[in-house]
Amino acid sequence: MPNSHSAPLYDSIGHNYDATRRPDPCIADRLAHHLRLKGGGSYLDIACGTGNYTTALANRQGRWHGLDLSGQMLRSARQKGGSISLFQADAAELPFQDGSFDGVLCTMALHHFADLLTVFRESYRVLDRDRFVIFTATAEQTAGFWLSEYFPIAMAHSVSQTPDLAAVLDSLGQAGFCLELTEPYDVQPDLQDLFLYSGKHRPELYLSEEVRKGISTFSNLANSAELERGLARLEQDIESGRIEQIAESYRHDAGDYLFVVCSKNI
Repeated sequence: MPNSHSAPLYDSIGHNYDATRRPDPCIADRLAHHLRLKGGGSYLDIACGTGNYTTALANRQGRWHGLDLSGQMLRSARQKGGSISLFQADAAELPFQDGSFDGVLCTMALHHFADLLTVFRESYRVLDRDRFVIFTATAEQTAGFWLSEYFPIAMAHSVSQTPDLAAVLDSLGQAGFCLELTEPYDVQPDLQDLFLYSGKHRPELYLSEEVRKGISTFSNLANSAELERGLARLEQDIESGRIEQIAESYRHDAGDYLFVVCSKNI
């Protein structure tokens, strides 16, 4: 059984995914830093989607491989050109030999994996040494998004599908990884990758159907009635300025997303 049930969803939204989903330079910088990229290194991006960060990092250093279940996503990735090797496969059954890579990357995909431990064990197996780097939102962080004010049902579903930090760290430990560090990431006003909380400082983004199509919470979890009600309220609050009070009431210091950096325990 595939570890992810997201392939049909991303086959559907993958046609126009890159209209709003682009590699953010600041996030790419941190990923490169945490992976400790080197020119002769070989790297794997699991659940790579359309290869946005795979491509951005491959343009810096190393030989890159991307893997995803969605054929449509991979077709979009191939259109970017470059020397990236792309594979359609399950992250729970990686088609690579033991110790094939100097680093493994996973961005914004943990919520699509039915069994984290299986994916992490496979990532551990194919990693030679050095680091496994994850960029994700935890359940705790997602529960703190002010989007819950307008789309409570969809966001509750999103939170329920997102692993909490304890589950992530426990599964990493069981897989054999040593935790190096966690680094919170706060959404910036000029964020270029329009994922779920990209509109934290720009709430008008959510009024765009094109933006919502690139976000799985809106594409897959929000029912039409809630979406219509929430968008109407959000538009009113933007016009009145009340959105600033709403956003302030959700302010916290735990970060919006998280880099999790692990090394292979040899």
